[in-house]
Amino acid sequence: MSGHSKWANIKRKKAVVDAQRGQAFSRLAREITVAARHGGGNPEANFRLKAALAKAKEYNLPQDNIERAISRGVGAATDGAIEEIIYEGYGPGGAALLLECISENRNRTAGEVRHLLSRHGGRMGEAGSVVWQFDAKAVLRLDADVDDVLEPLLEAGAEDLQEDGSHLLVLGPPQALEQLSQTAQQSGADVVAAEVEWIPKLEVELPATDQESLLELVEGLEELDDVQAVWTNAKLTELE
Repeated sequence: MSGHSKWANIKRKKAVVDAQRGQAFSRLAREITVAARHGGGNPEANFRLKAALAKAKEYNLPQDNIERAISRGVGAATDGAIEEIIYEGYGPGGAALLLECISENRNRTAGEVRHLLSRHGGRMGEAGSVVWQFDAKAVLRLDADVDDVLEPLLEAGAEDLQEDGSHLLVLGPPQALEQLSQTAQQSGADVVAAEVEWIPKLEVELPATDQESLLELVEGLEELDDVQAVWTNAKLTELE
């Protein structure tokens, strides 16, 4: 998709190992906690929680972990505050970076992010210095025939539908995510993923050396426990 550079779509997958599985579990649990805190512990009345639980099921997150995360979110557990944070910065070649984090210790997370950026030739930015280069969008990936879902999705607020490999990609305003997901399901589509993503307004091309450094930086950032997602406006391509 033009203008979309989420690291998950670069197809530079690392091998699945136990440490990564544990890291995925921690991220999923934090997302469940935050979702429950904002919208309550009933997934039928809390779309964000419902989506987080669906992802947790996909990754086989143990039920005990799920229940603890929900309890923490609704206030049954009080072992430390947890908050959502967006950090902004610049990578090699001046590429803009947005980091979505969930943390119990803002100072620790900021320090880890700042250290990695500096080590790879980047730097932290002030609040607002980068986010204006991105648009938040509801993004759905569907297994569906476009003719079956086009009209109802447009009526539900979809702004664009595109073929994306084996999936149909649907974009819309972030506040329409739940309605678009429900409409897709009611139209017979299989919703593979439904999330709010940060899409760059304009992609920038980097020299190969800067791109390689940026890929290493993003990989390092994604390995930080508190980082949920990394977004960039750089046009990333497969390297030899």
